[in-house]
Amino acid sequence: MSISITPAANERMRHFLAATPAAAGVRFGVKRTGCSGFAYVVDLADAVGEGDRLVDVDGVPLIVNDKNLALVEGTVIDFQRQGLNASFVFHNPNATGECGCGESFTVG
Repeated sequence: MSISITPAANERMRHFLAATPAAAGVRFGVKRTGCSGFAYVVDLADAVGEGDRLVDVDGVPLIVNDKNLALVEGTVIDFQRQGLNASFVFHNPNATGECGCGESFTVG
């Protein structure tokens, strides 16, 4: 699995993990939604489940379900602040299109 995170995303994820010591790691995946088909999900995971892969990405335990792996393989996760807004930003080589608002993406 080759998913990478920028230093800014690493710092943000470590902040969330430090605030929730019982978390097993950061879950990264997708869900079906939006006008383009898929939206990214980044959340703390309570446990590593069946079908999950746990990898250490620069000191951050990242959990990706096998069902999502083909859609997010090669993604670079960044964290950006723009004015009062802050969010994770995804650079996914598998995405063939995005909706106008940037909240969802298409593959294939």
